[in-house]
Amino acid sequence: MERPVYYYLKTGDELKKRIVVVGSLNMDIIISTNRLPQIGETILGNEVNYLPGGKGANQAVSIARLNGDVSMIGAVGQDEFGKSLLEQMEKNQVNTTFIEQVQDVKTGIADIFHVNHDNCIVVVPGANFTLTPEKITSEIEQLISEADVLLTQLEIPLDTVEKVLKIANKYNVKTILNPAPAQTLSAELLKLVDYLTPNETEFALLAEHSFTTNAELTELMKTWGDTYNQTLIVTLGEQGSAYLQDGELVITPAEKVKVVDTTGAGDSFNGALAVGIAEEKSLSEMVEFATRVAARAVTKFGAQDGMPYAADLD
Repeated sequence: MERPVYYYLKTGDELKKRIVVVGSLNMDIIISTNRLPQIGETILGNEVNYLPGGKGANQAVSIARLNGDVSMIGAVGQDEFGKSLLEQMEKNQVNTTFIEQVQDVKTGIADIFHVNHDNCIVVVPGANFTLTPEKITSEIEQLISEADVLLTQLEIPLDTVEKVLKIANKYNVKTILNPAPAQTLSAELLKLVDYLTPNETEFALLAEHSFTTNAELTELMKTWGDTYNQTLIVTLGEQGSAYLQDGELVITPAEKVKVVDTTGAGDSFNGALAVGIAEEKSLSEMVEFATRVAARAVTKFGAQDGMPYAADLD
């Protein structure tokens, strides 16, 4: 497949601000079933679907559908899944110039068990883990240096995440880290982040403390803010999103919708947040925007297929 090369020139205010996503591309293998099997048990599922996914790719598609100018840095295998994922990125107007097609490694997959409108996921990284720090070339550094926002997650090697965050900091590019899948992170890495976007489970792990009330959440977020000079936004599922404004907890409620599939909710939120930051919205405006986008994303089946277009939000 002959892949297009994109060139960008900043020649006028009419051009959109640039966003770079560094992250994973997976083929989602979605098994719909009434319940999960017990260990050693075999059950019958309802259906299986193969849909483009990966947190990085999902977020890139979300940005593109919201009229963002987005480039993706990642890796796929030289197999049918990899070919399909590249075609999906290009169809959605994502710049794929820096998505490598690696030899002898299969494209990453995510086995998603879809049960009663919710899901649980097992990710096999595959080619995503070939995106080592050595693969971040001078050309990629230049791409990041010219961006307005860098967005990354944790389905690629942690050393690579840290390297691209350091590059973004070097050039004063705004950074977003979506700390998923949940894992412990170093203080050095966290201090490179301008916007941190964990869900409730991920924030409890990072803060090393669980919470059940808004008061407990507020105190944990205040403590976090005293330690890290960053904007913390905690997504709360169907309740919406939380952040601190002048030391007070603000919860932006989620729109009430008919939930079909929650797979891409967090990724659509992060993609929309990146667009909001690039467009220099206020914190309240960008969180409201991202929360609204995430609510629309869960009304359709499939992570990327559910990502709303800007026109859908009117």
